[in-house]
Amino acid sequence: MARLTSLRIGGLADVVVRPESREELAAVLALVEARPLPHYVVGGGFNTIVRDGGIRGLVVHLGALRAVRFTGDGSVEAEAGATHATVTRLCAEHGRAGLEFAVGIPGTVGGWIVMNAGIVEREMKDVVESIEVLLPEGRNPLQLSRDELRFRYRALDLPRGAVVVSARFRTSPDDPAEVQERMRAHLEHRRRTQPVDRLTCGSVFKNPEGDHAGRLIEAAGLKGARVGDAEISTVHANFIVNRGRAAASDVLRLIERAHSEVLRRFGVDLEPEVHVLGEEP
Repeated sequence: MARLTSLRIGGLADVVVRPESREELAAVLALVEARPLPHYVVGGGFNTIVRDGGIRGLVVHLGALRAVRFTGDGSVEAEAGATHATVTRLCAEHGRAGLEFAVGIPGTVGGWIVMNAGIVEREMKDVVESIEVLLPEGRNPLQLSRDELRFRYRALDLPRGAVVVSARFRTSPDDPAEVQERMRAHLEHRRRTQPVDRLTCGSVFKNPEGDHAGRLIEAAGLKGARVGDAEISTVHANFIVNRGRAAASDVLRLIERAHSEVLRRFGVDLEPEVHVLGEEP
């Protein structure tokens, strides 16, 4: 799983399947529903840590579902496996405004939606017009409008077993140079404040109400703390960096240390944003 996660860590999975179409994905979901089989869906592998013992069951990788197109009304429709870079770059090239805030938010469209990714000022819920999901018991995608979606902070409530296969984003026409300049400013800010050039899983903890997880971890004196080859980033303390040969156990020990120290010193019970999958060796 190290090949399928942004931290480049994780043990072996029993089976990895990479559907080449929605029809193949529907067939896979029907299979795991009928057996039933334990299964996990991944895209870019951000916000995901796989333990060193790997995954017992099936991993469904959505990387082949990556089509992006502009609709007649100016919306952008992107499949779940389309990367953040592809979507934002096409918007800039075609002068479509609305997704500038998302430049540099790592991962794929499916992850963006499921995690309600965003920044302080703007999230996916603010730009999504509709999504398509596949359900284990159905072969045809189900379209859900924005009004039917229950977004929360870094989460989206979906029907049991639903897999996001595409999303439609609202955009508006603008000068391509202006769109590109706003994206450049967002990306430059991200480069100054986050370790975007290092191996990370994205933000480790959700921000508690009225505060920031990174500030609390830094105030606890843990910026730069290491376990093995895992390090709490010296750029932003809510990121853990793989310095090259980190194991999942190293990262998880740092997460537990940050959680317990912030709770001890400040009484704040940080909630993980990252999802941990798999088994111990």
